Amino acid sequence: MNTRPSLSTKLQALGIIFLLVALASIGFTLWITWRLEGGAAAVNEAGRLRMNMMRMVLARQHESPEALLARTQRFDESLELLRVGDPSRPLFVPWNDEARAHYAEVHGAWTALKGDWQKQPMIDGAQSLARADRFAASVDQFVESIETQIARLTAALHLFQLFMVALAIGSAVAFIALSYLLVLNPVSRLQVALSRVRQGDLATRIEVDSTDEFGQLNAGFNLMTHALQSSHEDLEQKVREKTMSIEVQNQRLAALYAVSALAGEATDLQMLTQGFIQEIKKVAACDAAVVRWSDETNERYMMLASEGMPEAIQDEEQCLMAGSCECGQSQGAGPAAMRVISLVPKGSYEKGLSHCLQAGFRTVVSIPVQLQQRVLGEVDLFFRTHEALSDGMRDLLTTMAHHLANSMESMRVTALEREAAVAQERSLIARELHDSIAQSLAFLKIQTHLLRDAVSRKDDGARNRTMDELEIGVQECYNDVRELLVHFRTRTQDEDIEDALRSTLSKFEHQTGVATTLSMHGHGYPLAPDVQIQVLHIVQEALSNVRKHAGATRVDLLVQRHPFWRFEVLDNGCGFQLEDVPPDSLHVGLGIMKERAERIGARLDVHPRMPGPGTSVVVHLPLAASQTPSTKRELATPLISHDLP
Repeated sequence: MNTRPSLSTKLQALGIIFLLVALASIGFTLWITWRLEGGAAAVNEAGRLRMNMMRMVLARQHESPEALLARTQRFDESLELLRVGDPSRPLFVPWNDEARAHYAEVHGAWTALKGDWQKQPMIDGAQSLARADRFAASVDQFVESIETQIARLTAALHLFQLFMVALAIGSAVAFIALSYLLVLNPVSRLQVALSRVRQGDLATRIEVDSTDEFGQLNAGFNLMTHALQSSHEDLEQKVREKTMSIEVQNQRLAALYAVSALAGEATDLQMLTQGFIQEIKKVAACDAAVVRWSDETNERYMMLASEGMPEAIQDEEQCLMAGSCECGQSQGAGPAAMRVISLVPKGSYEKGLSHCLQAGFRTVVSIPVQLQQRVLGEVDLFFRTHEALSDGMRDLLTTMAHHLANSMESMRVTALEREAAVAQERSLIARELHDSIAQSLAFLKIQTHLLRDAVSRKDDGARNRTMDELEIGVQECYNDVRELLVHFRTRTQDEDIEDALRSTLSKFEHQTGVATTLSMHGHGYPLAPDVQIQVLHIVQEALSNVRKHAGATRVDLLVQRHPFWRFEVLDNGCGFQLEDVPPDSLHVGLGIMKERAERIGARLDVHPRMPGPGTSVVVHLPLAASQTPSTKRELATPLISHDLP
């Protein structure tokens, strides 16, 4: 079992060793320094003994015994201090055999000298001075022994410092070497491996040659790169698969977009189906394709367009009866579904599909063209090989067929709308002609009979009166024709109705000489184009009634935009009472104006002007028409495009 220490253990052990060495060196240095400081203090104290000895020799000549006794006690204390030392200062003698011997000499000399000073009679000063010199010599020897010890300690300290310098250098070299071996080299190898991984080399591996932290890190790095390499390979495969899927989806979207664009560009059913055949043939990669249109009962299928089909088959299948072939099948109660038919030389399909077999087709795909469970026809795709459609291709072909059904239905609805618009416009023209020119012509016809009678009776007065009536009637008919031209040609070109109203009033004023004004109040949502057309026609009809019946000299048009649209036509003519008009009378155009107002959900009010003479025609639009512009467009087109002189 491998029990090699880990990197953290090695680093901790190295750190502890360095710490112990550092603590030992610091302790040894402090101890030597402490010894040196104590020795220096001892030398100083010994030197003070020499000085005190000389003072005592001199003091014996002049001081009293008490003062001399005090000095003697202080000298004893200093000598005792050298013997026992003082750690607080620090002061102590670095004792050895030589120092002890010299100290004993100093102590013995002091004891002998102190005994001589206490004897009577006292020795003379010369002898005392000689003995003091001998005492000082013994003190000097004692100091020399201390200094010798201090010199030895100093030399030891220097040697230890040199040793510590060498140890520091060796430790630094060892630390650098160990750092390189244990940390820097593994980190460098890991950095190189990471750099190779960043460059895309996911096959990079690091040799695991230890069980420490870096060994574990290298093993983890190898596991990581292996996982990255595996996921990268899987990701590349997924990206390739996704790219292929996106390409397929783009092709399908392009096909659907092409079909949608074709529905917007096609002008007739033939152009639509022919373009659709080309698109679906390209998408399905089939050899031939056919679009068939079915009647309401799905009993007959008419070929509308084909691509790649032999002419013989086209002639034979121009109109298929349901059930005569696999193509054009009659539909049951349920919804129609796509069918993939495999053709074999012998079998149940040989009779119904012999012409397809002879043409070399081996697979037929029948796609119903249906809208809301109603089958409009079908699309048949022919392959010269045996094909099996994927679910995605089935969905795409079904969606394209659904787009074709929507486009065909849209064309049918558009055709019906055009027919309805033409019928509506014709009905409008018929009503306008009936209420204006037809009545004027009827009046002229009556006047013509009266003129013939007057001529036959040779009644000049009646003849002249009738001719005047004819002239007035012709002028009235002429004015009606001009008004109809303006009425049918008026269209709005933008969202603001103000310009169209000003143009209408300007034309009315030019034709009749009646002064007009337009007042716009408030701000609101613009009107939808179809609502604008109906409002303009109501205003024009009101102006026509003013011209025909009011005899007015001024017309005011008041328009309110907010909170809802309101149009009021005021004139200063003779006016009339609405209840005086017979219900079946349309000579003033009330019926036409009411019909137009009902068409846009508006309310029409006609009443005498108050105050003053004249008539007020008011159109109130609903709030919805004032706030939500419609997206409809006027379907009617002007049928008269020339101006009368």
